[in-house]
Amino acid sequence: MTEITGKYEAELPGPRGDRRERARELRRQGRTYDEIRAELGCSKSSVSLWVRDLPRPEPTCKPEEQRARMNAGLARLRAEQDRERRATKQEAAAAVGRVSDRELFLTGVVLYWAEGAKDKPYRRTEVLQFINSDPNVIRLYMRWLALLGVDHDRLTLRVSIHASADVAAAERHWAAVVGVDRAAFSRATLKKHNPRTVRRNTGDAYHGCLIIYVRQSADLYRRVEGAWYGIVLGAESTA
Repeated sequence: MTEITGKYEAELPGPRGDRRERARELRRQGRTYDEIRAELGCSKSSVSLWVRDLPRPEPTCKPEEQRARMNAGLARLRAEQDRERRATKQEAAAAVGRVSDRELFLTGVVLYWAEGAKDKPYRRTEVLQFINSDPNVIRLYMRWLALLGVDHDRLTLRVSIHASADVAAAERHWAAVVGVDRAAFSRATLKKHNPRTVRRNTGDAYHGCLIIYVRQSADLYRRVEGAWYGIVLGAESTA
């Protein structure tokens, strides 16, 4: 059945007709278009159509009360948006399921090629060196290294952080993430603080970045680089 809209919508009997009368009643009480729309679950254009012949009501509350209502409405909207975000993320996470060793290997190769240090024709440094500030990225990278047979005794760990931050706390944080003793860390790399710079990465949640260097990893680096180009070629062959 074709939906009837426009000027005939207000004349329909039943629920729509009831909503029209309710909209007019709310308008006479001084309610705004948005408030009527929210209560009746209809479009703002329909509300306008239904009540446009009624005089515009005088404000029934003080400006601060209007702001309070607006803020409350925004809070409800944001809470609903947060629920939708969490539901979408949880659904996507559940859809992944168990990751096989092959999937972990390919994921780690892509992750390294996006974030790790790479050999250049003008600077031959065939070594695995990775830096990141996201604990989950670091955990995944460490799991990938374990898959490749890299033990902790081949790692050099170092924190890179602003000089004005709590270095000891940052090292304790990353030691817990990686699963090693803080004594295993090399001396931190400190970034000079520029007082003219407005930094947002401050406070207790700021832990800088963790640098993970794999000693004696030239052959492993070449394997990773080769696997990366294999992924590129494999993706092109599916086109």
